[in-house]
Amino acid sequence: MVRGKTQMKRIENATSRQVTFSKRRNGLMKKAFELSILCDAEVALIVFSPRGRIYEFASSSILDTIERYRSQRRINNTPTASESAENTQRLKEEAENMMRKIDLLETSKRKFLGEGLGTCSVDELQRIEQQLENSITNIRAKKAEVFREQIDQLKEKEKTLVAENTRLSEKYGSYSLKAAKNNEKENIGEGEAYADQSGPNSDVETELFIGLPETRTRRISSKLRNN
Repeated sequence: MVRGKTQMKRIENATSRQVTFSKRRNGLMKKAFELSILCDAEVALIVFSPRGRIYEFASSSILDTIERYRSQRRINNTPTASESAENTQRLKEEAENMMRKIDLLETSKRKFLGEGLGTCSVDELQRIEQQLENSITNIRAKKAEVFREQIDQLKEKEKTLVAENTRLSEKYGSYSLKAAKNNEKENIGEGEAYADQSGPNSDVETELFIGLPETRTRRISSKLRNN
């Protein structure tokens, strides 16, 4: 019976997964042992189970093999003298190229500012002029765009202010109408109260009299006796 090919994916069944781990772990340990014996190789193997249990094999010592591995990595990562010289030369060339580019940029900058034009040819001057005109065109286009954006923002702000002004005007109009009605009611109430106080039973003297104070007093006393 031909054995089917095992798919390389996680085994979902926990029991099957544990059985497969045990079998393959033992087979891996056996292969490591055979490799160390047959080929006289220094082999170190560390395996952690899904539950965190550690299994290890070493032809000599796990710690010695790990330290040898670290030392070999440091040696491999350390550049040799020739590699260091090549790196230094490459960095020096890059620095020189960068300095030349900086000098060219500084020279171009001075020419754009109208300085150091004595050694320029007619073609170079025309090229500088064209570049400046292109720059001015781009700057003007950007400025116009910024102006349009600011105008749009101001228009939106104007709409907001107009709406707020309309709302406040309506609110103030309703408040003024209410205040006017209240004042009208108060004036009507004061008029009625004044009419009650100035009726026929009022004791307020309203008759106009011209004369000496003593004569006016006698007249008032006489009127009171008649009443």
